Amino acid sequence: MDDDALETLKQELRNFAAVRGWEKFHSPKNLAMALIGEAGELVEHFQWLSERQSEELPRSKVEEIELELADVLIYLVRLADRLHVDLAAAAKKKLKLNDEKYPADLVHGSAKKYRDY
Repeated sequence: MDDDALETLKQELRNFAAVRGWEKFHSPKNLAMALIGEAGELVEHFQWLSERQSEELPRSKVEEIELELADVLIYLVRLADRLHVDLAAAAKKKLKLNDEKYPADLVHGSAKKYRDY
């Protein structure tokens, strides 16, 4: 998702909440809690599956997961908006930090934490 698409989505979600009078419910606390709830619903689709099963899902299951991913994204974008966080900039900043913490030549093929190498 490019910066423009993210900005458009943010504006659409802001408008969606406004026309329904939901801003009063969209406190950062409530949005964070809703985000975790939706993330939990996403995880339920993978609970008890093997690694292989999680990679070979039927299309119908992927379509259900797609909707849960959308819910997670919606609450994440809404929360960032309420906190005045530029998600695209934050993600780029975090990727840069991770690049420094996990240099490819040191961590290639390893799942160790940065403090363990």
